[in-house]
Amino acid sequence: MAIVVTGATGHFGRLVVESLLERGVPAGDILATGRSTERLTELQARGVRTAVLDFDAPADGVLSAGDVLLLVSASEVGQRARQHQNVIDAAVRAGVSTIAYTSLLDAAESDLILAPEHKVTEEALQASGLPVTILRNGWYTENFEPALAQAQATGAVLGSTAGGRISAAPRADFAEAAAVVLTTEGHQGKVYELAGDNSFTLDDLATAFGDVLNTEVSHRDVDADTHREMLAAAGLADGLVGFLVAVDQSTAQGALESSSTDLSQLIGRPTEPLATTVQGWSPSRAA
Repeated sequence: MAIVVTGATGHFGRLVVESLLERGVPAGDILATGRSTERLTELQARGVRTAVLDFDAPADGVLSAGDVLLLVSASEVGQRARQHQNVIDAAVRAGVSTIAYTSLLDAAESDLILAPEHKVTEEALQASGLPVTILRNGWYTENFEPALAQAQATGAVLGSTAGGRISAAPRADFAEAAAVVLTTEGHQGKVYELAGDNSFTLDDLATAFGDVLNTEVSHRDVDADTHREMLAAAGLADGLVGFLVAVDQSTAQGALESSSTDLSQLIGRPTEPLATTVQGWSPSRAA
């Protein structure tokens, strides 16, 4: 058997593998998968097993009886329910021992544009008959990293969140929680609402950016229509404009705020604060 991590070529999956290694899991007991193993060569050099697992193709021959599987949600919005079902079906056929899935905060009730595919996947997992753990990940602080370059160029953070609060944490904290669930007992059947300990607003984000840039950064909060017009005028594609405005509107309604302490309890420490995470960014990297 192995601990199998899907999407290990992506930011989150790679961090989960690193967390597993840090927790003392033998490299040979980890199977890191992705659409191509070319981006996993550094892990291979450290003894981690690798394999191709494409969400658009059956995963038969990759998974084995008794495996512990982390299904990291796919990145192609609009295709994920189907892609996740491919992996779930293969897991059932292989007889894996358990599946943990990276879902979305409050997925069953959330009005976030991303929620429906996560809800469908959770339902498919429950219908699979396999032991399941749901990791409902909140917002990654790194989702705001591209805005640092914008703040440097314009002196402002643009949004239409109407002061909505965001209980974000860095990917590494969520990845560590996944590693805990994959390597310890007592998590089957659990649904964890994972969120940062200290929520923040875009005002707070602007302040953090100002500290990094050593200049004043303001938060420009506008209505949804104005936000949409400004993003379009900046040259963003229609689909991305719609997505960003929809997320901000849901944020205004509280979709990204949570009082849950599941994340800090799983990792055994407080989640990393916004200011600490932002201090590790640079405008050139965010551009």
